[in-house]
Amino acid sequence: MKRGKKAAEATVEEDNDAATETSAKKAKKTKEPEAPILYEDPPDKMSSKDGRAANMKISSWNVDGLRAWVKKNGLDWVREEDPDVLCLQETKCSEKNLPAEITSMPEYPHKYWCVSDEKEGYSGVAMLCKTEPVKVTYGIGKEEHDKEGRVITAEFPTFYLVTAYVPNASRGLVRLDYRKTWDVDFRSYLSELDMQKPLVLCGDLNVAHQEIDLKNPKGNKKSAGFTPEEREGFGQLLEAGFTDSFRELYPEQANAYTFWTYMMNSRAKNVGWRLDYFVLSSSLVPALCDSKIRNKAMGSDHCPITLHIAV
Repeated sequence: MKRGKKAAEATVEEDNDAATETSAKKAKKTKEPEAPILYEDPPDKMSSKDGRAANMKISSWNVDGLRAWVKKNGLDWVREEDPDVLCLQETKCSEKNLPAEITSMPEYPHKYWCVSDEKEGYSGVAMLCKTEPVKVTYGIGKEEHDKEGRVITAEFPTFYLVTAYVPNASRGLVRLDYRKTWDVDFRSYLSELDMQKPLVLCGDLNVAHQEIDLKNPKGNKKSAGFTPEEREGFGQLLEAGFTDSFRELYPEQANAYTFWTYMMNSRAKNVGWRLDYFVLSSSLVPALCDSKIRNKAMGSDHCPITLHIAV
């Protein structure tokens, strides 16, 4: 059957309208990606609640390989931040292979290294100090833990400083049982120190304590670092008389993370975890001035954190 010209034009218009409607529906289905919510580190507070001026600055950074971090200009940030003590974790470097750029740093004449006895390029922590501590010890006094090079303790006149790289429960949670043993033994070690002098614990503690401490809590309840067992272990440490300094000052602050996987552009999207902490003896909380997350500093899959304290 022949159709007139007007009928044909009307059909074309209807087809165009239908196509436009379909395109609009498709556009609605394709959601615009949400802009990432970034954490802005606020200006440093330089006095405690009771009015004392900060006189000690400590920085901590999981460098994910010391040699690579030095090549990525990590030391430029250190010189700019200028802490009194710098603590590093996951150095993955034996003492004989330490980069000259860091071993020769005149700003930190007192340098201490703790490495894995068994595996080259595994674990490892360091502490660099402007002033010499009264005493420095390595490990927590238990061979099964100390062979992995995870803890340095420095005694200063009024407090202990402990830096730690806490064992990861690993993919498939194959080390979760070991991690539970570590948590008990490490808590006991810290409690014994605390009976002598108050302490500051810093480092990569490999746990996001609460849901606010990671971007995707629902999808990570069986992931290393957010299992009920690891979270409970950290909770028990706090119950033993210690305080998470960041949450003490910023109890409701979301999107504040210190670790982002290298995959899926996670750092740019701020899909992260807060795994790095300054934990204080409760008796030191009145001396707390600020607990900082320096999330602009690059060079690792973690960012550095800094503590201001009046001691």
